[in-house]
Amino acid sequence: MIELILYSTTGCHLCEQAVEVLQVALQGECCMLDEIDIANDDILLEQYGVRIPVLKNPQNGKEIGWPFEPNDVLLLLEP
Repeated sequence: MIELILYSTTGCHLCEQAVEVLQVALQGECCMLDEIDIANDDILLEQYGVRIPVLKNPQNGKEIGWPFEPNDVLLLLEP
């Protein structure tokens, strides 16, 4: 199963677009997406505040910031 983390915040239209890109990139794949709202964590807010949405693969530690396309998501999944 593919596991990904999406750092985002409530009301972020770019974050909503990122989810749509994920759906296109991972169509038919079983995926567990953990959406983390950075607004409730000062460390995450400082780290990702101006970069959200940020997509992270916890298996390999790679992450990509917005804007990203379906191919970028697929590259993120490579070891």
